[in-house]
Amino acid sequence: MPSPEAPDSLQVVAVETERFVAGAGWDQPPRLFALVPTRELTEAAPHLGLAESESAAEADLSAVEQEGFEAPDLQRALAGIAWPDAVAGVALAVERVVVPPEAEQDLPGDPDAALAALAAHPGRRDVRILAAVHRDGRSTCVLRQRAYDSDDMVATGRDIAAGLLGALAGTLRD
Repeated sequence: MPSPEAPDSLQVVAVETERFVAGAGWDQPPRLFALVPTRELTEAAPHLGLAESESAAEADLSAVEQEGFEAPDLQRALAGIAWPDAVAGVALAVERVVVPPEAEQDLPGDPDAALAALAAHPGRRDVRILAAVHRDGRSTCVLRQRAYDSDDMVATGRDIAAGLLGALAGTLRD
């Protein structure tokens, strides 16, 4: 475990990865990233030029996006993933609509109508969550609200999306 003074490598890569995702704006599909030791990635793929960047060279972990990841059913997609040992962790960025608890009362029985009602609720908040887990058991989340879309306005914490963290951790089990 890192010392209290040292930045946690998982937290650092999670924040950096969320900022990367944020650069593409809102209304994105889920984006999946393998987290690999930067040193090993640099040795295995020197053509990526990671050593040219001082911050990348000093980073413990690097995020490698899994191009082509599609997840119409996110829970099912994650349940079907198993990472090789070279992957130290995994991160997933998803956008969600958050509403106050009272918004879920008296929803229509039809799922499409219920989604429309929630989307139109005046208390609706659009958020992006980047959840990240490491094989050693560490986990973290980064949360950005569309209404406060600024790098200095993101929240971090371990308990923001416990279910999502659990599903990601499941992809790292042998």
